[in-house]
Amino acid sequence: MQHKRLMTCAACCIFPVFVQAAVAASYACPESVPETSISLNTVPAGWTPYVDSPLYLSAAAPIDGAPERRGQLVPSGERRKKGHATLSYRLEGSYPEGKWLQCRYGVHGEVTLSRRMDDSISLCEFTYRKGSKAGQNDIDIDCR
Repeated sequence: MQHKRLMTCAACCIFPVFVQAAVAASYACPESVPETSISLNTVPAGWTPYVDSPLYLSAAAPIDGAPERRGQLVPSGERRKKGHATLSYRLEGSYPEGKWLQCRYGVHGEVTLSRRMDDSISLCEFTYRKGSKAGQNDIDIDCR
């Protein structure tokens, strides 16, 4: 009887941890877009295109709907601490076309990669640190 009561107590304490782990989603942007995947198909006559290096990750954020919809969202909070900046996004309410993660590449975000996120996500935090390349940022993404 004592053993059974101990197991029930342990299950009550551990179960919420498993539930929380199931809700949190792991998202990460690729560090770069390789130069071999970048092509310029239509260039002015007489010009030869050449792509010298990859485009590095510069920004990331959740968006409302597919990328062509351009549903940029405004952060609900910002914290700064010793070379880090964390932007928070509350993703509550209706998103009929889904919640998406958009990763921007190049100094001005000239190229994006996007993927749909789980509809149950209600909060995402993006922690930025300067990367080693010009315009590059290392970004940790925590969505739950």
